[in-house]
This record gives sequence, C-alpha cells and structure tokens, in this order.
Amino acid sequence: MAALPPLREVIARHGLSASKALGQNFLLDPQLLDRIARVAGNLDGRRVYEVGPGPGGLTRALLRAGAEVTAVERDRRCLPALAELTEASGGRLRVIEGDALDVDERAEAGDGAHIVANLPYNVGTVLLVRWLESQDWAPWWASLNLMFQKEVAERIVAREGSDAYGRLSILAQWRSTATIALNVHRSAFVPPPKVMSAVVHIVPKAMPEGVDPARLSALTAAAFGQRRKMLRQSLKGVANALDALATLGISTERRPETLSVDEFVALARALS
Repeated sequence: MAALPPLREVIARHGLSASKALGQNFLLDPQLLDRIARVAGNLDGRRVYEVGPGPGGLTRALLRAGAEVTAVERDRRCLPALAELTEASGGRLRVIEGDALDVDERAEAGDGAHIVANLPYNVGTVLLVRWLESQDWAPWWASLNLMFQKEVAERIVAREGSDAYGRLSILAQWRSTATIALNVHRSAFVPPPKVMSAVVHIVPKAMPEGVDPARLSALTAAAFGQRRKMLRQSLKGVANALDALATLGISTERRPETLSVDEFVALARALS
C-alpha cells in the first residue's frame, strides 16, 4: 500500500468531524486500530466487509493486515478521504456509498468474508441481529468482529442469571461462540463518548438440529418482551409454549433470564 499522511492530517484537510446524528466517534491510534484488525485473525488475502469506515482509520489497519476490503459509508463528507485511501490501496479497497441497512452485503462482500467494524452506535444492534438471524447456517460471513458500547457487548456474551442476559445473548450464543476480545477506553475516541466500548468476536458453530431459527427468534422476543414476568405470563400468547414447558420439566414460575441458552433451544425445538 502506498504511503499515507497521518489520519489527523487527512481529517483536518477535509474538514471532518464526528457526526452525533450518525453515531460517529473516530479512532485515530494506529496501534489500537491494528489490534482491533487482528481480532479477526489472519486477514492476509481475505475479504473483509466494513460498515461505517468514516475517514478510514480502521480501514487502513485492515489494509495493513493484507485484507481486501469492501466498505459501506453513508456520510458523503468522508468519501473524498476514502477515495484517497482507495487510490493508495492498490485495488484492495472498494467503497460503496449508501446505508448499510439497505445493502445486500452478501452480494457485495462475497461468501466467507469477515465483518469488521467500529459500528455506529445507532445501528449496531440492528445489524448484529440481522446477521445472527440468518436462516442459512453456516452463514455467509466467517466471523463478526464488532465494536459496541461495553454495555451492549456484555449483553451479547452474558450468561443466564445475570442482569445483562437477554434475547441478544441467546441469539449470539445458540449457534455461535461470542467473546469480548478487546476493551477500548472512551479516551481513545475523538470525540470521547460518554461510555466505554468493547470489541466482540463471534464465530459460527454447528446449529442444533430440529430448531427453526424464526421460532427461536419469536420465542425470545416474547419471553424478554416482559422479562420481569414469569414464563406463564410472558409466553401465554405463544401457541403450545406452556404445554412444551411442562413436557420439558421447565417451571412456568421461572423468569426468562433464568433459562439457559440450551433450555431456550430445547423449547424452540419442541415448538418447531
């Protein structure tokens, strides 16, 4: 890759600033960005799909790691800076202008791509759920390597019985392995957000047999839509759910946050 000026210089030259409306916070430390890129493993010659590259800090790290990057950016202000990076990348960066929620990422990035992103806070969980709820498993992506607010990251990896445990935990863990790979202090961002952040690493594993993913998604939505209520109340609107609980020996007096991922899978299997 051709030599590039410091990222701060690029940001200043293009008059860029993080947009609160777009949930942006820029990362500028190249060593930290290289550490984030390494969470996905060896990226040399691998395809990477990045959401919200902004001025291209993480994109630079991915290119330094040898990746071939497809990046989606909706902020037109950042496109000139990304165009410079595209020119310097030797053909390894392609930038798509648009909203990531509207992009057919599988068609753009190709099967086996790693998704690596400092996700905009306002769309991060929406995109994560879309990637996790895929009906096709193994999914088109090889791994998810995503930065979230630390509170959201803790919800993704939480175990039953904890305050953080909920629907997002189950969606991330029932057919994937989810870990917090890296904590990122708020002071690393420009401007610093009010919260700490963390990078979550998610790798798909074999899907349990006999389970309809749509059924599990609907079941967890019903259960945690009223998480403080007992299952006999929160699941009474789900056809045959109370009978299935009785068959499985799961008390209807329990609350949803006390059920393990395996118990939710067993319940979804019984209803599928």
